[in-house]
Amino acid sequence: MKKRLLSGIRTSGVTHIGNVFGAINQWVQMQNDYESFAMLADLHALTTPSEAVNIEKKTLETAKLYLALGLNPKKTTIFVQSHVPQHAELSWILGTIARLGELERMTQFKDKSLGQESINLGLFAYPVLMAADILAYNADAVPVGEDQKQHVELTRNLAERFNSRYGQTFKIPEYISQKSSARIMGLDDSSKKMSKSAENPKNYIAVLDDETTIREKIKSAVTDSGSEITFSEEKKPAVSNLLTIFSLASGKSVGDLEKEFTGHGYGQFKEVLSDALVAYLSPIQEKYKNISNSEIKNVLAEGAKHAQEVAGKTLGEVKKRVGLLQI
Repeated sequence: MKKRLLSGIRTSGVTHIGNVFGAINQWVQMQNDYESFAMLADLHALTTPSEAVNIEKKTLETAKLYLALGLNPKKTTIFVQSHVPQHAELSWILGTIARLGELERMTQFKDKSLGQESINLGLFAYPVLMAADILAYNADAVPVGEDQKQHVELTRNLAERFNSRYGQTFKIPEYISQKSSARIMGLDDSSKKMSKSAENPKNYIAVLDDETTIREKIKSAVTDSGSEITFSEEKKPAVSNLLTIFSLASGKSVGDLEKEFTGHGYGQFKEVLSDALVAYLSPIQEKYKNISNSEIKNVLAEGAKHAQEVAGKTLGEVKKRVGLLQI
C-alpha cells in the first residue's frame, strides 16, 4: 500500500515561481509514489482578508495551474478545502488540546501580526486548521517549504498528544523538504522569501506573467556589490538567489552556470536568465489557457467526493475517541 501525501496552497495572491520550484514541482514528482491529496486552501486565505479578494476566481485559477503544472487527477485527489467540512470540525476538536503558548510562538503568526492593530482568531488558529488538514487524511508525508516546518512540528505534537490522551488514532506525519529549492527569495529583497502577498509586484515572477513583465522584473532584480556571478548565500545572497532560479528553470547545475558566466556582467546574466524563465513558463501558460472552468469544476467535484470519504472516516473515529454521542 502506498503512503499518503497531503499538500496544499492558499488560494490568494499570485502563484509564483517560488511556489512552483519550492513546492508544486515536488508534488508532481511524488504523485507517482504516494497516494496524493492536493488541497486548495481557501479557508486559510480568509485569515488575511486583504489577500482573499476575488477568492472564487483565485481558487479556479490555482486549480487550473495545478493541472497545467503537471498534477494528474487520476493520480492526485485535487480538492477545495471548504468543500470538505470535516477540516473545520476536526480543527475545533484539535483546538481543545492545542495550547495558547505554542500558538503564540508560531513565527508566521508573529510576522503577519506585526504592526496590526487587531488580530483575527483565524490567523492565530491557522496552525490548528493546518494540523486538521493533514491529520484528516492521516498523511504520512507533508512536503512544504522551510517556513511551514514549524506548523508541521505542531501537527506532530498535536497528533502525539491526542494519541496519548485518547488512544492511537493519528499517524505522525513526516516533514519533507527539497532543500535545494525550499526557499526562493524575493527579487526586490533577497533577505525575504518570494511571497504571494508581497505589496511590490517586482518581488516575484508570477506563473502567468507575460514575457515583457518577466524581462522587466528580472532586469530590476536586486544584485550584490561586485560583478562576479558566483554562488555564496552569505556574501552574494541576491546573485545566489538568481542562480538558484536559473538552475531550476534551465535544468543546469549552479556550478555549470557559474562557469558559463565567468567574466560576464549582471546585465547579460539577467538577459539569459529571462530567456530561460520565458522558455520554462510558456508551455505551462499555454496548458493553463486550454483548461475550461467546467473541466476544472468537474475535477474539483470528484476530488471533494473522495476527500470527504477519507476525511469523514477519520473524523468519525476521532468523535468516538473523544466521546461525542453517535446516533
